[in-house]
Parts: sequence; structure tokens; C-alpha cells
Amino acid sequence: MKADASPNSAPALSRKRRSTRHQVARGRAWPLGATLQSGGVNFAVYSSIATRVEICLFSDDDREVERIALPARSSDVWHGHVRGLKAGQKYGLRVHGPYDPAQGLRCNPAKLLLDPYALALDRPVRGDAGQFGYQLGQEDEDTRICDEDNGAGAPKCRVVRTRFDWQGDTHPFVPAQATVFYEVHVKGFTQALPGVPEAVRGTYAGLASDAAIAHLKSLGVTSVQLLPVQAFIDDKRLVDAGLANYWGYNTVAFFAPEPRYCVAKSGGVDEFKAMVRALHGAGLEVILDVVYNHTGEGNHLGPTLSLKGIDNPVYYRLAEEDPRYYVDYTGTGNTVDTSSPPALRLVLDSLRYWVTEMHVDGFRFDLAPALARDAAGAFTHRAQFLAALHQDPVLSRVKLIAEPWDLGPGGYQIGGFPPGWMEWNGRYRDAVRDYWRNADGSLPQLAACLCGSADIYASQRRPPATSVNLVTVHDGFTLADLVSYNDKHNEANGEDNRDGESHNRSWNCGTEGPTDDPAIRALRERQMRNFLATLMLSHGTPLLLGGDEFGRTQQGNNNGYCQDSPLSWFDWSQAESEQGRALNTFVQQLVALRRSLPVASLGGWPDPQDPKSPCAGIAWFSVWGLPMSTEEWEDAEVRCVCAVMESRGQGESAMLLFNATPVEAVFTLPQEQDGDNARQWALRIDTRSAEVRGPDEPRVGAEAQYTLEPHSMAVFTSVETSGPAP
Repeated sequence: MKADASPNSAPALSRKRRSTRHQVARGRAWPLGATLQSGGVNFAVYSSIATRVEICLFSDDDREVERIALPARSSDVWHGHVRGLKAGQKYGLRVHGPYDPAQGLRCNPAKLLLDPYALALDRPVRGDAGQFGYQLGQEDEDTRICDEDNGAGAPKCRVVRTRFDWQGDTHPFVPAQATVFYEVHVKGFTQALPGVPEAVRGTYAGLASDAAIAHLKSLGVTSVQLLPVQAFIDDKRLVDAGLANYWGYNTVAFFAPEPRYCVAKSGGVDEFKAMVRALHGAGLEVILDVVYNHTGEGNHLGPTLSLKGIDNPVYYRLAEEDPRYYVDYTGTGNTVDTSSPPALRLVLDSLRYWVTEMHVDGFRFDLAPALARDAAGAFTHRAQFLAALHQDPVLSRVKLIAEPWDLGPGGYQIGGFPPGWMEWNGRYRDAVRDYWRNADGSLPQLAACLCGSADIYASQRRPPATSVNLVTVHDGFTLADLVSYNDKHNEANGEDNRDGESHNRSWNCGTEGPTDDPAIRALRERQMRNFLATLMLSHGTPLLLGGDEFGRTQQGNNNGYCQDSPLSWFDWSQAESEQGRALNTFVQQLVALRRSLPVASLGGWPDPQDPKSPCAGIAWFSVWGLPMSTEEWEDAEVRCVCAVMESRGQGESAMLLFNATPVEAVFTLPQEQDGDNARQWALRIDTRSAEVRGPDEPRVGAEAQYTLEPHSMAVFTSVETSGPAP
């Protein structure tokens, strides 16, 4: 840093590399990014504050061989056509303009920037001095510009040829009510999966392998939801600690696949497309977990990677009282301002690209309320982001799933998104966990969630599938850990166990962590089956966390975001254990049972007046076989209940018995309303074992008694008979 640098000064640049070897024409202002056309590449970059934008070309060994000033500017888009460039060319941007952090202006041509529209990167992005040439925060210690050139070590963009042989690939378009999500990490799932060739483990190609697809198909899931695969940054703190950003929730390039999941060095576009093609060929949807609410550039002390150095006030929400600082609704240091037209266009163009060019089938939006805030920062149905998606002919047809909370004012928005959106239902997670850990007063919320959270969504005329029901996801305990730990054990993360959620609504069944006690082990296995059966037979859309089907553990770590290690990778030897095989088979049969029961997977709300509704309604009964009374619902100590999902003739009715208490419960089955047309009930599931039985299994009639073990549930389906009940 030069001692005499002033706040508005820009570093002197060597003229040696400015000579242009390629022919350069005006080109055109669209599309944004680098586009192969007419014997070269058209570059277009938006910046309303730049005074000059340069394209820097690099050799394969990272030598900067040429700088080309874009010759034309149209409506704040800098553009030019460079003849002779081909696919694979490495490049970056240098943006000249004002550097005045006090005014929110951070142009710095000494920093090689990623093109916001880059379709591929040449390497993973790491937030260390090796790539960026200075310690984070150096630029802002005294607002003087840091003129150390970082071009040699910085990640580069690649020009991409988008042609690909899709071989007739089409979107599966799985109906919402038939959807079963499976949340999974590309590397974690495939790194140690038997049958995946060693060379492609941990990659898109590994997920496209026969072994990976065979496991997914065997489960019966319909939609593979991938943790972030848009290029992201390893935070400096993690790099310094010898860790990595394993989950990937810190995006730096909205169009580019994450390079670390690629086999070749071409940027991974074709490998990603081949993965999608293979999954589609197996009838599986591909859903991306996307992070548009913030970027990896962090707060005012974070690195200048892309948007910050191109047009900081346009792309980010800045503090009105001091634009040097960022509005942070995300807990990561910055918030992308989708009320700004250029920022909104960037997000929409990216989404459309992933659908039209990469053929993905939908998106789960991380911290979605941050995207749906107006210019003043208020969440609103009329936000430009929501309105733009609603009218978009491409994006309005794919699955749109909100994580409906952020850290801003009014940020908890379960039920707050408009029709057409699905929502991760955190209330479902909390209610089901509370019930199965035998918490006082937990029964009414369990009942509401079993009904698809109709109290939230029905009045909005949003269907049951709106509620994405989840018990466990990447963020928190795995299912096996949920029943094995009362407390988090995140010491491996290097934060003195301060990180991660401390209130997990978990129950260790009597002993913290691993145990050889057969009674506790049996109880934990039963609890896992309770959670899974509740999840798959609730109205709404179930989401299964990858690995829960065989009892994957993270040894009590509930925040494995930085654990690119065996702690987070699937240990497939667990799947081969006796317990793992039994649980995996249980999940397979449970998903198949859900699929066979129209009363469980509803397209609309139960309606006793609608003959087209597969479910006439849900009736609730006490252990005595009588309708639940108001007093019983209000009694905080009541834990046992019977729910009957009444079919309208489109398949069997279903009867679910629940007992979350530590003692056995004797249920009297509900009396039939029509004694001349009594039903019998076939036992399909009793979670005391991992068996899922067929419809011809032993039957019981109305007013018969059935005993449930402590902490267990049972599922029956109806069998019509003639004559009075036995």
C-alpha cells in the first residue's frame, strides 16, 4: 500500500500489457457475459460507475497476455467483440472508476474480477492471500486503496461453448403431490460410494454413475435436491484453520458450476449437464439449493472478487447512514439488493440459464425473504423478485421452494410466500421433534402438521404440497444423531463448540452418544422409524435428508458446514450393517406405501363435500376409540392419539396410532359409523420392528384393541367387508 495514496486514487497500471493483439469491434450490449459468436467472443459487462472496463486474457499457466479495453458503452453496459478467441480462453475483468468506500464506491483495477456472468471458472475460489494478494481488511483499514495486483493467483473465468448433446432429454415434471425430495451433497454422497469409479468420486460424474442412480431409484425418491453447486468461496478463516466451505453457501459466481466437483479442468459445464441428463433418464428431478441472498465478498472487510469492484451500490444493500457498510439480512456480511434492476436481472438471468441451458427442474432459495424485500427493506408479496418470477414463462413452471426465513426485520415468513411457492416448514420440524421427545403440550401441533399445516396454507388457497415437511436437513443433526445426542458436539469446527444450534429438540434416549446398551439401541432405532413414518404419511411434501435412510451419523456435529472430511461424507459401511440394511429397506417400503395411498399424497385439501377429493378428511380419536374432546386436546399431558384419513374410494383409508409416552398404550379402534358396512384394518407398520407389511396382513375390526409399545406408532389401511364388524 502506498503511503501517499488518497481515498480516490487508482493504482498506476503498467502499459506493457495493454497493447491489443486481437481485432476488437463494438460488438453488442447483449447478452451479458462472454458469448462465442462470429469468429470470436462478445463481451458485455454492466457497470454504471466505471470509467473503463478491461478484459484481461490469460494463458494456461496464468500469465496475463493481453488487456483489451471494451470500446463501446450502451446504457451502462460496456461491450466489445474480440475476434479469434475460442472456447476455453481464460479471462478476468479490471474495472476502472472511483474508489471511495465512504460513498460505497469500490472500483480497483488492481483486482482481477470474476465476470458476474461467467459460465465456468478455472479453479475453486479460496479466500486467502495466495489468490487475492492481500490480507482481507487491508483495503479498508484507512480507506486507502490497495494497489497490489492479484492477477497471477486469482481465479479466472473461462469462455464456454454451450453446445451439448442432450439426447432428447426432457424435464420429468413430477407433480407436486407426488414429490419426495432427497437432500444430498454431491461429494458427500459419492466420495466413498461402492461402485463409483475412483476417478469420479466426489464429482458430478460420480452422482451420474450407475451406482449412485441405483441407490436413489431404490429409495423411490423423485427429486434430488443438491446442496449448492454454484461456484463458491472457501472463507479465509476456514482456509487458515485448514478447513473448507463444505456446504457451499457462499456463492461468488451465479452461473458457473463449482469446479471442485469436476473431473476435467474445463469448468464442469458439460459434466454437470451429463449428470442432469443421467438423472433425468432415471426419472429423477434435479433441484438446486441456490444462494442469491448474499455473495462471498462479505462485509466491508471482505475481498473484492466481482460485484463489489464492478458496481458496489447497484448490487448490494448499503447502509443509508454510512454506505461504507453493508445491510446484513443474511448473517454473512452483505445482502444482494434485488430491488435494484441490474441485480434483479443478474439473479433472473442466472435462474433462467440453469433451467434452459443446464436443464434443472427447480430451486430451493436459501434465506428467501432477503430476496423478496422492497427498496426500503420490507418483505412484501409485491417485491420485484416475486413478481418477476410469477410472470416469467420459464421460471414460473419449475419448482420454487423458499427457505422462508432470514435475519432481517419480519424475517420469519412461513406462510408468507405467494401461491406457486413451496416452503420449508420449520414449524413441522419443531412440532414432530417435540412430540417424539415426549414434550408437554406437543400433540396439537403434531396434529396440525400431520394435516399439511392447513391452518397456515388452506386459507391462502395453497395446496398441501406447499408444505415441505422435514425432520432433518443438512443444517443440524442427522436423524441418527437426533436420537443419540442431547447436545451438539462441534469441537472439530474449531469454534469451541459455540457454532451451530443449541436448542435441537433432540433426545438421546438415555445416554449421550454411542452405546452398547441393547435397550437404548432398540429405542433409538424405533424412534428413527417413528420420525420416518410420520414424515412419509403426513400431508405435504416430504424431504428426506441423504443418509438418514441407513442411519448416517456425524458424531453429534450439528453444523458440518466446514467438514469436507469423513465426518460429513457418507460412510457406506453403515448402510451395509444389519441396522443400516433394515432401516434402508424400511424407508424404501415406506415411500412405496405413501405412493400407494392417495389419502396421504394430496393434490388438494380434504373436502367431505367434494367427490373428487381422494381424502374426505382426517378424524381424530382418543385411545378409547371416541372422538377427541376439547379437554383432551388442551391437556398438555395427552400424548396418545388415533388419526383416520378417510378415503373417498380412491384407495384405502389409513389409520395412524401414536404413542410418545414411556409406557405401552392400549388403543380401542374407532367405532364405524355405518355398522352395516363395517371395515377391517390391515396392519401395515408397527415401528417396534422395521417391517412394512402388505395389505393382506392380519386384520382387526372396529372396536378391537391394539397395544402400542412405548415410543411407537402403527399404521393400518382399510379393507372393505360386507356385513357387521367382527
